[in-house]
Amino acid sequence: MLGVGGSRKNLGREALRGGGRGGRVGGGLDPQAQKRELLRKLQEKRQQRRREGDTAEPSA
Repeated sequence: MLGVGGSRKNLGREALRGGGRGGRVGGGLDPQAQKRELLRKLQEKRQQRRREGDTAEPSA
């Protein structure tokens, strides 16, 4: 891109499609892995809330 600044790098076809450097050009997790991690965290929070709700005494 022109006018953005920074250094340029000629990327090959594989890199443009997400290959190389751990599967991502910029590194880090791919979108599917991010989604799985988010779902896992949400499920853990729900389970924790259920456990806390089960142990709480019902108010009369």
